[in-house]
Amino acid sequence: MQAGELSLLRPGIHRLVAPNPGIMTGPGTNTYLLGRRRITVLDPGPAMPEHIAAINEAIAALGGELEQVLVTHTHPDHSPAARVLAEQHGVPLLGATIADDGHQDTSFKADVELSDGLEIDIDGDILRAVYTPGHVGNHYCFFHDATGLLFTGDHIMQGSTVVIIPPAGDMADYMASLRKMLAYPLAHLAPGHGDLIDAPQQEIEGLIVHRQKREDKISSCLSALGEADLDALVVPAYDDVSAEIHPIAKLSLLAHLLKLQKEGKASVDGEQWQIIR
Repeated sequence: MQAGELSLLRPGIHRLVAPNPGIMTGPGTNTYLLGRRRITVLDPGPAMPEHIAAINEAIAALGGELEQVLVTHTHPDHSPAARVLAEQHGVPLLGATIADDGHQDTSFKADVELSDGLEIDIDGDILRAVYTPGHVGNHYCFFHDATGLLFTGDHIMQGSTVVIIPPAGDMADYMASLRKMLAYPLAHLAPGHGDLIDAPQQEIEGLIVHRQKREDKISSCLSALGEADLDALVVPAYDDVSAEIHPIAKLSLLAHLLKLQKEGKASVDGEQWQIIR
C-alpha cells in the first residue's frame, strides 16, 4: 500500500492512501472513492495539500464528478479534508457531529446528519449507514449492498486493535457495535487503515474474544493488586505489548474499567481502582 496510489478494489470502488503513516494510522488513512461517474469520497483524511490534490486527480482520472463527501467519524486523520473538498466542488458533507473532546476535527460541519440505516445513493448502488459507537460516539460504518463490503473506519483496522478513548469512546458500546456488524452479509471489511480483510465474520468474532480476554486479564490483575491506578495496572494488564505502547494502552484500559464500573464490577476512589467482590 503506497500513499498516492489509486487502487481498484471492486468495480466502482477505489482506494487512495493518505501520506500520514504512523503508530496510530498504520500505512496511512484510507480514502475511498465510490462510484463510476457520480463519485462519493469516503473519509477524505487529513487536510494535506498533496492528498487533496491526489483525490482531485483521482476523480478526474475516473472521468467522474464529485457528488458528496462522507465521513465515518471526525477524528483529525479522517475528516479535515472534507470541508476543503466540499467547498472546492460545492457538494454536501455527510456525517455525524459530536461535542469536541479535544480529539475531534472542529472544522467538520455536516450538511446531512447520518442516522442508523440511512440509505445513501452511490451512483445507483446503495450504501447503508450503520451506527457503530465505541471508538468514538459519532462513528458510522457503511455497508455496500452490491459488493458486501463494509467500510469500517476506525471501528476495525487491519493488523491492530483500535484505541478507545473515554469519554467519547466507550468500550461497552464498542463491543455491542461489533456484535451488531455480524448481522450483515459481509464479504470483506474495508478498514480505515490497512488492506481489505478477508473472513470478516471470523475477524469480528476474534476481536470480541480478544477484547473480552483483555477485560478478564484486567479484572484478574486488579484483583491481585487489591487496588491500583492506571499507571500501576497497565504494566501487568498489558505485559504482552511493548512498554512504549503503555501510554496509549492506558486509554483503552480506562475504557475497560469504566465498562466494569458501569456493570457494577469495579469502583474507583480518586485514581485508585478496585474490583467489587
